Amino acid sequence: MIETTRTRFALLAGASLLAAVPAAAQTAPAVADEGVEQAEIVVSARRREEKLIDVPVAVTAFSQADLQKYQAVDLSGLQAAAPNLNLVQGRGSAASANIFIRGIGQPDALQTFDPAVGIYVDGVYLSRIQGALLNLFDVERIEVLRGPQGTLYGKNTTGGAISIVSRKPSFTDTKGEASLQYGSYNQWILNGYVSSPLAGDRVALSLAGQWDKRDGLVTDPRTGRKYNDRDSLTFRSILRAQATDNLEILMSGDYNRQRNALTLGYPTAPLLQTSLFPAGVTTLVQPEPYGRYDFKASTSFRGNEGQKLDHWGLNLTANWTLSDAITLTSITSWRKLDPDFFIDIDAAQAELGDVFVGIDQRQFSQEMQLKWSGDRFSGVFGLFYLNERVRSRQEAYADDLFTFLGGPVSFTRLINDAQVTKSYAAFGQASYKFTDSLSFTAGLRYTFEERSYNRFTTTQSSFAGLNGISFRFPDNLPAPFNLDNKAEYGAWTPSFTLSYKPGTDSLLYASASRGFKSGGFNGRANSANDLTLVVNGAPSLVTRFNPETVWTYEGGAKGSFADGKIFLSGTVFYSDFKDFQARVGGGTVGSTGVFPVLNAGKLTIWGIELEATAKPTKYWTLRGSFGYLDAQYDVFNDGRRVPPQSFSCNPTGNQVTCQPAFAPPVTLTLATDYRIPVGDGAITLGVDARHVGKHFLSVDNRPGLTEPGYWLANALVRYDAGSGRWYAQGGVKNMFDRLYRTDGQEFSSVGNIQTVYYGDPRTFSVMVGFRF
Repeated sequence: MIETTRTRFALLAGASLLAAVPAAAQTAPAVADEGVEQAEIVVSARRREEKLIDVPVAVTAFSQADLQKYQAVDLSGLQAAAPNLNLVQGRGSAASANIFIRGIGQPDALQTFDPAVGIYVDGVYLSRIQGALLNLFDVERIEVLRGPQGTLYGKNTTGGAISIVSRKPSFTDTKGEASLQYGSYNQWILNGYVSSPLAGDRVALSLAGQWDKRDGLVTDPRTGRKYNDRDSLTFRSILRAQATDNLEILMSGDYNRQRNALTLGYPTAPLLQTSLFPAGVTTLVQPEPYGRYDFKASTSFRGNEGQKLDHWGLNLTANWTLSDAITLTSITSWRKLDPDFFIDIDAAQAELGDVFVGIDQRQFSQEMQLKWSGDRFSGVFGLFYLNERVRSRQEAYADDLFTFLGGPVSFTRLINDAQVTKSYAAFGQASYKFTDSLSFTAGLRYTFEERSYNRFTTTQSSFAGLNGISFRFPDNLPAPFNLDNKAEYGAWTPSFTLSYKPGTDSLLYASASRGFKSGGFNGRANSANDLTLVVNGAPSLVTRFNPETVWTYEGGAKGSFADGKIFLSGTVFYSDFKDFQARVGGGTVGSTGVFPVLNAGKLTIWGIELEATAKPTKYWTLRGSFGYLDAQYDVFNDGRRVPPQSFSCNPTGNQVTCQPAFAPPVTLTLATDYRIPVGDGAITLGVDARHVGKHFLSVDNRPGLTEPGYWLANALVRYDAGSGRWYAQGGVKNMFDRLYRTDGQEFSSVGNIQTVYYGDPRTFSVMVGFRF
């Protein structure tokens, strides 16, 4: 009855929205100072450039000017800036991105698990969340696509996609920009960009770079050392050549180097030590050991352990105009990612969950797109190939986890694993205009994927000369179980859209689309306990988890009014997930250190998204966005336990009482800026406020891993010279110094580890820049 009422409410809300707002495909970037209409903004959400007003997709776009107004240095600066977007630094590292759209993201940071939000840079897919917290120094625009993008973007986009488009070098003018920023905690940010033609109007080159360095935010009271700092150096170069009148070639290269200290969280539950004999449990560290969080935390690491990352990429894009209506595009890319991260998962002086994760990831991808545009018929067909190899070395140190007869037990776990993924896809999407106002779009993609995974685990433990506890995966699993370390997956991901344009500046649409997230292997399996699930009432060895799929049904509207001074958009959607992937804690009764990924069951999410931009006067701009989510597990099957026991927040089997993690019911952004002419220049005053509602940071809704909801307020004042040659800006972020949680680590089966990570405190900055 409750679910029926909710569904009816969603349908009524959607009908009211569509009736009241002939407006919205979801984008409300700031209106330009000179009043450029929102309807004229161009996006490439459907793999071809189109006016925003013509795109029946839930997409929010941010220009370079928008990013400066939001004072965004990297992707995390867009947290909650779009409806139902939860984007933060995550997983205990300075370089990783924890991205959830509409309540869907990645259940575990380990490289054997895939994201649910795809990140694309100039059309190239980035497979891993490590290194994905990208700096935003040479960006033309960022597009946030909400909802499954399985037809045009492929696998691992069940939540959505983020597309970053770089600035192309100009064939005609030499131009550049540089800025220097100084802020709290001794932060220095130096940005540079230059673009110049090299050979008439046929060849051009751009060079861009950023240096970002900041002292640590967190102090260890026991040692005085600083953690949670920033130390990043990034370069990008793009060579653009007009080889013939019909052939454009873009060659780009990028490199990011990071050398950060540890990223420390804060324990929210008592950290426990287990006595093997006599049996017992002792509390080593109390929750919140230094009281209410004040950017103080401890670690058992004592040397120069930190977090290093090197990230390279090469990209070759060719656009061949075959005729006035047909273009062939080839995107070839090679990328290499080498993070070496020390992470103190327990965030305390006790050595319970200290780990090192070193990754060597390489990927090659090739995509071909044939695009055509006609008066009535337009679309895109394509082929895609990805070859990814990921090797890792992991070390876990837990000398404080166990005792025996009152004495310490040393514990070290060494892991070497490798995963190879080959993914193939063919796709097509076509739109047909029945009339100038009514059109229908249909698309289909087939993805086939081959995966292999090998893992070797050795556990070294000793007490009073007793050594030799070891485990080898997959060879030493007990009979009669067999391990299959190869898998193949295939998925069809169609999409259908009916759109109607009442006028040139408005659009109504309804769509249905299917998304697919790849299956895989449990990269945290260290024993048979991690792989033993109850299937049909009997224990079985389950070595892998299956793909996750979703159908999303969506209705939306958008429109531009009052000569472009008002832009409105809205969407209502319903998503039905099957074989939802979740990484669960706890474990088999009597075991320690069990945390598998499994296909938990069914999940439904419905929601509403609204965006608005208004320009009451030539100098005054108002912006707002609102997202509402109702995310519920319909079924959560936790088959690890023998005899079967229920999920910790699912006491009656299918009657689920918990909520999906990282799915705040409300996200809200309100922003305004006012430009005051001063001489031949102008002063801009800006402020924005963002609200993220209560949400959970772990799949089983543990009380200590909960964010109760927060508001953040930011402000800036900026002067732009009339010539446009230079500018100066001062800003404050988190103006009222709110304390808020952004991420969590739940390893309760290892010493009861439950760690949270906090966002930055109040910070100030000043910046000067010039252009030529």
